Amino acid sequence: MLGLGGAHIGKPDLGEDDAIGLMRAAIDGGITFFDNCWDYNDGHSEERMGKALRDGYRNKVFLMTKLDGRTAKAAQAQLEQSLRRLQTDVIDLVQVHEVIRMNDPERAFAADGIIGALQAAKKAGKLRFIGFTGHKDPAIHLHMLHAAQQAGFEFDTVQMPLNVMDAHYKSFEQGVLPVLLQRKIGVLGMKSMGSGDILKSGVVSPEECLRYALSLPTSVVITGIDSRQVLEQDLKLARTFVPLSAQEREALLARTRAASQAGEHELFKTANKYDGTAKNPQWLETAEL
Repeated sequence: MLGLGGAHIGKPDLGEDDAIGLMRAAIDGGITFFDNCWDYNDGHSEERMGKALRDGYRNKVFLMTKLDGRTAKAAQAQLEQSLRRLQTDVIDLVQVHEVIRMNDPERAFAADGIIGALQAAKKAGKLRFIGFTGHKDPAIHLHMLHAAQQAGFEFDTVQMPLNVMDAHYKSFEQGVLPVLLQRKIGVLGMKSMGSGDILKSGVVSPEECLRYALSLPTSVVITGIDSRQVLEQDLKLARTFVPLSAQEREALLARTRAASQAGEHELFKTANKYDGTAKNPQWLETAEL
């Protein structure tokens, strides 16, 4: 149900020992999907996760990371760095990160693009599944899925924002989720609280945000966990989880409608606050942080 987000676990204000203990406590509590990315916190998120997964913890989790590289050369180099940091011979799922530009699909599926590199790495036993992630516009996700079809390729997973405000503005839930379900592609939900931006609206609580996302037909909902308090809150919600009724869902959507119209609380769609590869375009071409 729940996945542990790699971005939060590598925050500078969270000590490394505390982060490692938090990840192991999450695993012991039943959270077995671990999210990460090659660029999170200059690689420290992967390094911390690699240390946390020592001592028998690695075989208890489904481990995912993401690569920014669009060329095969950049993707290969980033993958090798991720394998070293995560201290593993194989990563369960590797995803093309931040598919947020309309030309990203063409770059990914080019003759010298990342998709070919990931397929080769899968054949070599370095990864098990291939997916992509993005947070900008459902039209870009659909373009990526179309490019895959044109290339005779099928993604195993797709990661996207799914939350109480997404339904009202550039909706991934309405535009992309039905396609993934039809094609039996794994659904990875993220930004259930918009990294806190949705909570700033004052119209919805953290518990309501997470319960809404978990009520959708997802494979996992990835959430940021950066303290024992947040971990226990999330574990409690998961253990007592009851999907929203149709009436509860409609009431929640009605309450969030006015605050959702312009995407002002979904800044990952409307601003570049979360566009790491836009701020660091060199990541698309190299393995230098």
